[in-house]
Amino acid sequence: MFPTIVYGNRRKNLRAELSGGLILFLGNQEVPFNYPANTYSFRQDSNFSYFFGLDHPDLAAVIDLDEQKDYIFGNDVDMDDIIWMGVQPTIQDQAAMAGVQHTAPLTGLNDLIKSAIARERKVHFAPPYRGETILWLSDLLGIPHLNLKENASEPLIRAIIKLRMKKDPIEIAEIEKMVDIAREMHTTGMKMAKPGVVERQIAGTIEGIALSQCGPVSFPVILSINGQTLHNHYHGNTLVEGRMLVIDAGCENDLHYCSDITRTVPVGGKFNARQKGIYEVVLNANLAAIKAAKPGVPFREIHMLAATEIAKGLTGLGIMKGDPEAAALKGAHTLFFPHGLGHPLGLDVHDLEGLGENLIGYDEEVQRSKEFGLAFLRFGRKLQEGFVMTIEPGIYFIPELIDLWKAENKLAEFINYNVVETYKDFGGIRIEDDILVTADGCRVLGKPIPKTVGEIEQIMQ
Repeated sequence: MFPTIVYGNRRKNLRAELSGGLILFLGNQEVPFNYPANTYSFRQDSNFSYFFGLDHPDLAAVIDLDEQKDYIFGNDVDMDDIIWMGVQPTIQDQAAMAGVQHTAPLTGLNDLIKSAIARERKVHFAPPYRGETILWLSDLLGIPHLNLKENASEPLIRAIIKLRMKKDPIEIAEIEKMVDIAREMHTTGMKMAKPGVVERQIAGTIEGIALSQCGPVSFPVILSINGQTLHNHYHGNTLVEGRMLVIDAGCENDLHYCSDITRTVPVGGKFNARQKGIYEVVLNANLAAIKAAKPGVPFREIHMLAATEIAKGLTGLGIMKGDPEAAALKGAHTLFFPHGLGHPLGLDVHDLEGLGENLIGYDEEVQRSKEFGLAFLRFGRKLQEGFVMTIEPGIYFIPELIDLWKAENKLAEFINYNVVETYKDFGGIRIEDDILVTADGCRVLGKPIPKTVGEIEQIMQ
């Protein structure tokens, strides 16, 4: 945990954003994956972790905005628990670590919430995302589980987004530690990417690095020679020379701050001319976007800058044609770059998205597009100092999408379909870094991870 004062200050800042009623936080419970006693590794809810820091299951917390009191609810372990789990800190001891003075058994939570509802006090809660939490919350509040999302407190959601989006120095330090461990994961994967190796050998090795140095991976490892599938979790292919290997992986620590890095390398360690051409287009888009990131710039503008760079590069290779800027404005690049440039990063790998993508990434000034490709941009509003974002442009040759567009002769004034056909066996390339928006620009977090053609070829040899 961070020092106790950190959690006290976070709750103080949250109180300043809301007026009246209770704020209810339900911590996560242990979840079985095949029978009740055999559970997944426990992972605390990120909002509970941010405001209270306690990493134990079956806890709940309440902030009483009117009485200026904070509560932790939970049950102390009994002897049966101790036999299997060892001695555990008491609820009172845990509460003290979070700077909370008032504690009670979980039954006390039922009493407090029922009393508040009877007195018509507002109970603020964030939208739940786990089935067991949905049922618990529904039972506590008497709201049908299908209606919980629409009854979640928008003032609370907006307050949490405001507080969690801007990272303070202690948070940035934790994220940066995770980027450095991700560096070891990725450089190890690069060295292993040789013909004849099965993808799962690399995926298992880099996940083992995370587990041995900090904690679990921050999302299931994406690793495939079929990089045209953006989130490819199948790891059964054997690496062959001439293919590119996409590795998208990060890790998180016991405070749940995480990293998210992507690198793409040629199997065997040497780029051929075709691979190098496409790779350098993606790299140029990555570098241009990083250079443009600074406070006050809408992230959608940076996304479109990257899209234009991709259109320029593909035009230079003869895959696209015409005016690259016009092509990007028309969305012709989305045949090859159909996703958004990046997303916030922090306690969640897609930070805060459980509260609603549009509330996090858009506002009255910047509205979400409905156009193919641009609609997948998770975050479009202006950057602010303290934001941590991913920058991850890519180029993908998706045969099914190519066939669809070609059959429609879609945007043919910008796309050389005969040339594109020759790339249908290529796969994909993505390059992703994690950046911190600073007062006058941004900086890439962590120690540099090889990403130029020369750096990658050198480390793979």
